[in-house]
Amino acid sequence: MKSVNTPQRHGRVTCALLALILSLQAAAPPALAQTAEPRAASDDQGARTAGSFRVERQVVPGGAELLTIFGSLNGSPQSEGGEAPLVSVLRDTLGDQSRDNDLLRYVWMHTYTRPSAAQRAASAVPFLYTRVGSKNHAKDEVPPPVVDLAGAEREVWQKVFYSALQSMLVDPVSLAVKASSRTYRRNLDDYRKAHVIRALAVLALYEETTAAQPVFTEAERREIQSRLVLSQKSFGGALDDLYLQRVEQKEASKNEDERGHNWEMLRQRAETEGLYFEPLTLPDGSATHALLWTTREDVAARQNRDFGKRFLNVANPWRDARLRKWDGYTEARYFDAEGRAVGSDSPGARKVEMIPLALYGLDHPKIPILLVDFRDTLNPKGREMTRRVLNDLARNVFALSRFDLAYMLGRTTYEWVTNRRGMDVNQPSRLRAYSQLKLLLSLDASLDPALREEINGRLELVSLNPLENDRKAEAKFAREQYAALLDYARRPGGLGARLDRDRREEMVSASHGRAAQTFFKVANTLSFGLYTHREDAPAARQVAALDVERSLSRHRKFLREVAKTSSQIEVEWDVREVRRSLGFLAAHGARADGKTSAAVARIFTRSADEGVRRLCLDCLYRINNETAKNSLVRIYRDESQEARWRSMSADYLRAATRDQQRISPNDAKFIATIGGNE
Repeated sequence: MKSVNTPQRHGRVTCALLALILSLQAAAPPALAQTAEPRAASDDQGARTAGSFRVERQVVPGGAELLTIFGSLNGSPQSEGGEAPLVSVLRDTLGDQSRDNDLLRYVWMHTYTRPSAAQRAASAVPFLYTRVGSKNHAKDEVPPPVVDLAGAEREVWQKVFYSALQSMLVDPVSLAVKASSRTYRRNLDDYRKAHVIRALAVLALYEETTAAQPVFTEAERREIQSRLVLSQKSFGGALDDLYLQRVEQKEASKNEDERGHNWEMLRQRAETEGLYFEPLTLPDGSATHALLWTTREDVAARQNRDFGKRFLNVANPWRDARLRKWDGYTEARYFDAEGRAVGSDSPGARKVEMIPLALYGLDHPKIPILLVDFRDTLNPKGREMTRRVLNDLARNVFALSRFDLAYMLGRTTYEWVTNRRGMDVNQPSRLRAYSQLKLLLSLDASLDPALREEINGRLELVSLNPLENDRKAEAKFAREQYAALLDYARRPGGLGARLDRDRREEMVSASHGRAAQTFFKVANTLSFGLYTHREDAPAARQVAALDVERSLSRHRKFLREVAKTSSQIEVEWDVREVRRSLGFLAAHGARADGKTSAAVARIFTRSADEGVRRLCLDCLYRINNETAKNSLVRIYRDESQEARWRSMSADYLRAATRDQQRISPNDAKFIATIGGNE
């Protein structure tokens, strides 16, 4: 087998080596660069992607800014190409230059639009697994955000409530009502997930390919990426902000492992069957998809050769009469005597007519997923439908629960067999690979236009969702919806007024205890969002209160991250930033919780910086809760501490008693015993 765009490797390699190979594609041997030449010269590709994204800032009345990433649709036809708005993020700045009190709110993917009435009706039809056409236009429609970054927890409540409502009130009505309502909800969720995936890809590409100063801070980038990932999970919105970095790292590691595993599996299988393997890369150089090719001369010479379908899931090309008379897309390549791809002007170059067989997604669990079969358009769709059909039959028709023992055992056995055999049947959805490929085809101009059109035409038929629009409509919608969003931002009762409502809702957490907040959330959920409690406060008071509350939240989260450090604080963190956060917490820490108190105590024990340690003790005194005072007691009791730190702890404990701060009864008794000893 001749492998295009990948080193000649034999045997299995580890995922770590695969990750290294993928990251070093740009430094591939000369043969690779020559093979890639028919696509695009590497220098040209770099110049094209470096300038393919830009960010536009729009000031929103009321103290916010709208950040929009524009991308060049190099891969679209001339009528659809050019620059288009892709993703917008609303940053609530409170009208100042401080980053401490900034809050990210909404994310818009401009190809995500409200479905038309016909699309909604079709999406409620059980067992209808096809697109029904696109909307005509999206003018004058305020685009729906794909996620509310500041309201992730509220979305979890709503999901739980709607699931309970579905099970208790809707499902018992009739089988038809049950199937229709569940189908509609499933299609809505899949439609949103598809655009969340694209938003994730656009943000990642922007960060990787833009050499200028990033428009988002590291913490903001992590929050956007992680919240978008978590929005696809049932209870993802309830996850504490502290774990967002772990979510991002885990997702990146999983994607890398899956990509490397599928890359090697597909490459080795193609080598065994005598096919040509060619990865397709996004503008940042990451390979998310791959093409398999054969040649016209191989088809003619191997008519009696057997073909193993394992992991490839396409028909035998050697005994296919259609390939021997192939009149579809072909591509001329040149190879030397050793079978390596070379330029057309290389000495001894041999012209070969290449025929595309299939296109696969590499970012997929378990096996490379078939997206396009150039000989059988319905092959990928039929395989994609198997999981949906089995799930819809089990849940909507036979009312089988995933916890039903017989059903669970049968399904587990079936999935184990198909996975072991590499069968593309009843696999997880192609939604991610499908969405990424649509984005790749729009942004990447290295593919031959005719091949791109061929892939696009076949790819549209893979979608099972009636809510999906075709790519021509999406390019138009992106521009129309961005214009509508700008108009909404400038309108007196538009985005600025929505921002004011969001801030007054945000003030609830600063004005009420946990019990009251829970009551307001339940009332909002039970009223289907019609009732939302908001504080009545002048704009100036809102800004002052939210400035402190947001800054305090940021510093609390930072200190909790610092406290997780296993080594000395000064080794891994900027001491000036640690001091700054501790100083702010000492000045405004009356509302700090027990977790923050515990974090400050850990920082004290893991720091050798005198300024940091003094600030930690000051914070523990000013934080008015039992955890903080118990931490001071433990520091005083620790005989390994220097006498001055124990003495300072005793002084703070006595002062806390005089100030009638919250102290547990046991700690209060102990403090009374040290009152006259210091």
